[in-house]
Amino acid sequence: MKIGFVSAHPMTYPGGVQNHILGLKKEFEKRGHKVKVIFPIDKFFLKKNKEKISKDSIIIGKAFYFTGNASKANFNFEPSPSLIKKILEKENFDILHFQNIGIISAFQILKAVKKIGKKPMKILTLHSFWDASKILNLPISFWFLNKKVLPIFDGIIFISKPVSLQVDYQGPSKIIPNGVDIDFFKPKGQKIKKFDDNKINILFVGRLEKRKGLIYLLLAFERLKKKRKNIRLIVVGDGKEKRKLEKIIKEKKIKDVFFEGEIKKDDLPKYYRTADICCFPSIFGEAFGIVILEAMASGKPVVAFANKGYKEVLKGKGGEFLVKPKDTEALAEKLDLLIKNEKLRKEMGDWGRKEAEKYSWGEIAKKTLNFYQEIIKFKK
Repeated sequence: MKIGFVSAHPMTYPGGVQNHILGLKKEFEKRGHKVKVIFPIDKFFLKKNKEKISKDSIIIGKAFYFTGNASKANFNFEPSPSLIKKILEKENFDILHFQNIGIISAFQILKAVKKIGKKPMKILTLHSFWDASKILNLPISFWFLNKKVLPIFDGIIFISKPVSLQVDYQGPSKIIPNGVDIDFFKPKGQKIKKFDDNKINILFVGRLEKRKGLIYLLLAFERLKKKRKNIRLIVVGDGKEKRKLEKIIKEKKIKDVFFEGEIKKDDLPKYYRTADICCFPSIFGEAFGIVILEAMASGKPVVAFANKGYKEVLKGKGGEFLVKPKDTEALAEKLDLLIKNEKLRKEMGDWGRKEAEKYSWGEIAKKTLNFYQEIIKFKK
């Protein structure tokens, strides 16, 4: 089959949707399918990375960023609609698989599909959990999506049950979670030398924004630091909350907190391997839990807030280390259980690795391709 992944987001900065596309693309191509990625271009890409456009990339639309939810958001527009029709006719896709709905360019692509001869099957994967969005939380947005957008598609994939419960869709659908590269994130390999000592490393990975809840981890760490001198907090990521958090650290005189900022992708597994415990205190808005999967694949125990998305990943034994969002005292208690018990850390790390293997991109690709076949049979 020839498959076109339509990204609502530029492929020029890292993100869960982008990694999802690349993970599936790699596995699909292993199985002999031809895959191209359609995405909007952003200003940064035009200036610095134009030469990196590969033969497997198709640029449709320009991305414009805005603050529309709790994180970075963008809307897209293709100034030449006739170009879309020409591209679709030339590529002759069997399947167009949209990854989130890119406004406005996705609707331009869907409109162009109606005008071409061979019409590809249209699949949509919804990645977002809308309680983090100021726009999608509006009643009119729900109405428009349910009545005008979703019925256009031949099938819908939801990355988690909470995402599926947001919509009213009567057609073929499936819950297929995000995946993780279990060969990239693995227990054995290089570590970050400056942190590879006798201290217990607690690792946070994520954007420094209010929703990610790092403030609660800092307060829990402050509590723990009063009785555990051999602990360290490593923060990987950047964002608008950084100055505020640094000010709190200075005012409270919290020692052994290290802000590493944005790091290279190839260095991320090293940070996970350097960690003894990973902590993800997002208070809301998580559709799934990609960072949790990465930590688990790296063989590390995880403590997290029990938001809807994280509860989809940390189940069974892992669920014992979920605590009520914003409960700093409970967060500190769960972290302390792991800090003082090396055997428990290893036990939970081994459990996590075994669980993460169920989410390998090979498994996720197989489920996605099976869903395509179900839709093909359904349409006959």
